[in-house]
Amino acid sequence: MNSGHSTKEHGDIPIPVTESKSSKSTKAAPSPVVQKATKKVAKLALASRWKKCLGIFDFIIRICAIAAALAAATAMGTTSQQLPFFTQFFKFEADFSDLPAFTFFVIANATAGAYLVLSLPFSIVCIVRPHIMKARLMLLAFDTVRYTIVFFFFYT
Repeated sequence: MNSGHSTKEHGDIPIPVTESKSSKSTKAAPSPVVQKATKKVAKLALASRWKKCLGIFDFIIRICAIAAALAAATAMGTTSQQLPFFTQFFKFEADFSDLPAFTFFVIANATAGAYLVLSLPFSIVCIVRPHIMKARLMLLAFDTVRYTIVFFFFYT
């Protein structure tokens, strides 16, 4: 370092290093900076595992919801009943298309099942890369819209 120039001009900053008692012994203690870094990495690994477990749970719930939505739409869409109206000779045939509410129920459950099938790849992305939050927020927003449409049937 040239003594004729200031350290501010060249950006050279002297760092004083002092030797501690533990470095003189045969067993050196780990640096506090290293301990802080390993604790931070351990916390990140724990958070990553937690998010991965949440993604796996989300994937399983989506598969169960696919089965439920498509089963409800299939059961309602394929059911046809013949009921006696006044007497046994005069029968009334009921189908899901007779009432608009039943038609809406079949369409809403079929679209909810289709949405769930299309959202499975995004759920897999949330498992493989648990640190991506935009995919989770997108799934949350679209799930909210889907629930609003399906449950609208029950309140009309």
